[in-house]
Order: sequence, then C-alpha cells, then structure tokens
Amino acid sequence: MKTNSIILLLLLVMVSGFAQQDSQYTHYMYNTININPAYAGNRGVTSIFGLHRTQWVGLDGAPTTNAFSINAPLQNSRVGLGLSFVNDEIGAGDQNNIAVDVSYTIPTSEEYDLSFGIKASADLLNVDYTKLSRYNTANPAFQNNIDNKFSPNIGAGVYYHSDKMYVGFSVPNFLNTKHFDDNSSVAVKDRLHYYLMGGYVFDVSPSIKLKPSILTKMVSGAPLQVDLSANVLLQDKFTLGLSYRWSAAATAMAGIQVTHGLLVGYSYDFDTTSLENYNSGSHEIFLRFELFNIQKRIITPRFF
Repeated sequence: MKTNSIILLLLLVMVSGFAQQDSQYTHYMYNTININPAYAGNRGVTSIFGLHRTQWVGLDGAPTTNAFSINAPLQNSRVGLGLSFVNDEIGAGDQNNIAVDVSYTIPTSEEYDLSFGIKASADLLNVDYTKLSRYNTANPAFQNNIDNKFSPNIGAGVYYHSDKMYVGFSVPNFLNTKHFDDNSSVAVKDRLHYYLMGGYVFDVSPSIKLKPSILTKMVSGAPLQVDLSANVLLQDKFTLGLSYRWSAAATAMAGIQVTHGLLVGYSYDFDTTSLENYNSGSHEIFLRFELFNIQKRIITPRFF
C-alpha cells in the first residue's frame, strides 16, 4: 500500500504539475493579462487574444495549453476590465481556469501611468485515471476520478508604464488550494507565483525598433525561472526575436501585423535540458485582434 501511495503521489505531481506551476508562455509580452490583472485595458482598445501551446512534442502526456482573453478600458474612465479562459492538459489531468480582471490607472506624469489590478478566478480540475496504466486497478485511490474540482482564488498586480517601457509585479493567485487529498496522506497544492516583468523599446531607426524584455517567476519549492528575450519590429509590421529561458529552453519567435488590428505570432522552443532527447521542441502560436475607436485610433501599434 505504501508503494501504491508513492506511485500515486508521483502520478499526481505529474498530472497536477500545472496546478503547482501556472501555465507557461513564450509570448508572455503579448499575453500579459493572464499573469498581471493591472494590464486590463492598458492598450486603450478592445483587445482579443487567443493562444495555443504544444509543449515537448513527441513526449506522451506532455502539456498542452489553450488561452483566450478579452480586455478593454471603460470609456471616459480610468477603469479597465478583462475576462480570460485557460485550459491546461497534462497526462490524465485537465484544468480549466476562468478569471475576471479589474484595473485602475493613475497618471503619474505626462508620460507615465501606474495601474493597479485585481484578479478573481476559479479553477475546475479533472483527473481521469482510466487514461493511466494502472497496475493495481483495485486500489481505492484509482476508483473515483476527480470531476470538476472547484477552487476559487484571488490575485493582484501593479503595472508601471509609458509608450516606451513597462515594469510589472503580480501574484495571480494568493490562495494555496489543495487539489487532491487522500485521507491526508497525499496532497497537491497550488503555490504562490510571484511575477516580475519589464521591457523597454529602443528606436534604432525610423523603421526599426528593438525591445529587450525579461520575465522572472518565483515559486516556493521550485527553481527561479527567468525568461530573457529581444524582439525587433521592422516597418511596424514584422517582428523577429530570440528568447532564452534560463537552464530550460532557447526560442525563435516571429510575428506579422497582418492588418492594423490583427497580429499573428509563432515561436519554437528548443529544449536545453535532458528532455531534449525525448521530444521535438515546443510550438506556440497566437492571434491578437483589436477593435479601435475611430476617434482614438492608434496610428502606430504599440510594441507591448
């Protein structure tokens, strides 16, 4: 029985890994609202975002993430609103997260604004044990699947920005929530994630912009994760970039501003850990569509 409990623990850590580690994004600089609620309405337009990520292609049970969000400023106010949905699948586990974001922006000077945000979210966790190779099907721990285990949460963030730079700090989930508890012998919990991000846009020439950026993620019981990236915007239309996730992966990124309101992007991650021998890398693609107010139309798309 002890052996079965250990196997179950390892299994749940694998299938609930996304519960301990929030969804991972290479295009975090375009998907900011998922990790920082203070970003809601920050672009000054209605922004609709969709992303699909397939991680560690070729590895059975590897994570797959789908994310969708919409955010916009309330007209004639300093308030921004956002709504997002994220689905994570890993192994036999499936988790859905729905979140509502509210932000409030205070001008601190002619160029800089400071935004505060609150995120209210709900997780629905499913684990289907029939998808696993069970050597002891009589074990009671494998008899009942986890169906839509509901876990509410709340988070907050701050975002300081201008047209050229941004710095943000956020904790999307303050509550440590148990997702599984087998008579108190085995437990998997959400852990607090602390995000610190920043970036700056340099005008290299009238037609070339360079934006270095950084994202750090701190989680109790896990190594510090640091993403360093540099993107070049050409003619306000084409984006090319490179990124490095410390001791984890190197990435090539590309994007195109198809129309004034539609941005499409793609990235490919090359694994730099021992997992590189067992997978063919990770793919991520996103679409961002924005609706502009005719009187406040953005002439040049902002780079973040």
